[in-house]
Amino acid sequence: MKIYDVLILGGGASSLMCGAHLSKKLSVGIIDANAKVAQKLKISGGGKCNITNTIMSEKNFDGDAELISSVLSRFSRDDLLEFLKQNGLNPVVRKNRYYFCKDSSDEIINILKKLTSRNTFMLNCDILEVSKMDDIFCVKTSQGEIKAKRVVVATGAKSYKTLGASEIGLGIAKSFDIATKEFTPALVGLTLQKEQFWMKELSGLSCNVRIKVEDRILEEDLLFAHKGISGPVILSASLYWKKGNISIDFLPDRDISELTRESKKLISSVIPLPKRLSVAILKALDVVDVECRKITKEQREKLQNIHNYVFAPAGNFGFTKAEVCRGGVLSSELDFKTLESKKVKNLHFIGEVVDVTGELGGYNFQWAFSSGVVCAREINNSIS
Repeated sequence: MKIYDVLILGGGASSLMCGAHLSKKLSVGIIDANAKVAQKLKISGGGKCNITNTIMSEKNFDGDAELISSVLSRFSRDDLLEFLKQNGLNPVVRKNRYYFCKDSSDEIINILKKLTSRNTFMLNCDILEVSKMDDIFCVKTSQGEIKAKRVVVATGAKSYKTLGASEIGLGIAKSFDIATKEFTPALVGLTLQKEQFWMKELSGLSCNVRIKVEDRILEEDLLFAHKGISGPVILSASLYWKKGNISIDFLPDRDISELTRESKKLISSVIPLPKRLSVAILKALDVVDVECRKITKEQREKLQNIHNYVFAPAGNFGFTKAEVCRGGVLSSELDFKTLESKKVKNLHFIGEVVDVTGELGGYNFQWAFSSGVVCAREINNSIS
């Protein structure tokens, strides 16, 4: 039976980037449950893949800051952009922040497929369990047993079950007594308590807001949905919200006191938001919609809460709507330089299966690419 030098479990962003950077001297196998690789890359960003972000640091992630900084410093956003440029892809920047493929996510997928074409792919292949005897790993799959000297677990997390997502990565870690944190939905919409059901009636409307959640301040569009609230700012806020209150400023960089000063217009008319939203917010704040010049002191104090609407979400939309997951293999279990298990020699964990999760906007793909490259380089160094 053939024994691979490296066996990568999973066929997503981190897996393909790792495979692309492994030495040509190595025999490399890549196993994935899907019929095609890079399925999450394919559909992300509306089919154009939000690759990375102009703002990139450990502060944009939930996870061990030291680990994240270590990995990003060794394969940074600029390194990623240079890698893509050398392979004929120049991403376009949208909203002055987000790097996307110009036409289609196939642009980056084709690069990764080309660079991993020397690897052996085993598709439509479910991973069942991983064991180790002496210095050789045995990976039991739906297509039989596969052996390797090294295993890189890049199996992702639990979101996007329709794309073959599973918890097998956690199962593998646990089988080797490696500590993990259970997956929970992240980058996901939030459901509401009864007191906030007024937001559901605004389904389809969106506005730019500033949100305070835990020790984070985020600003981007909020989308009112029939299940609760969503949109870019809520998805990122969900990464940091565990339970308890969040605060929304519906008029960031505007002052409601100035907007309503001595005007003969109704309050709802001077608020620079869609009329339906302005009226709904006033009702939620228990503020009567009168001419601005007739606002009482008590009502003006209540009106200030348009900058600080505090409430506790009821929960989130769940795994089926989550972009990614929190949780995974604990950073304390990994060598920060190699992403190798401290307990099991030659067993590495990369990408979303590690307990590192980024905000919305290309951060999770950057982590996937960076962790894949860092892992590959260290494997290469170990054989040189």
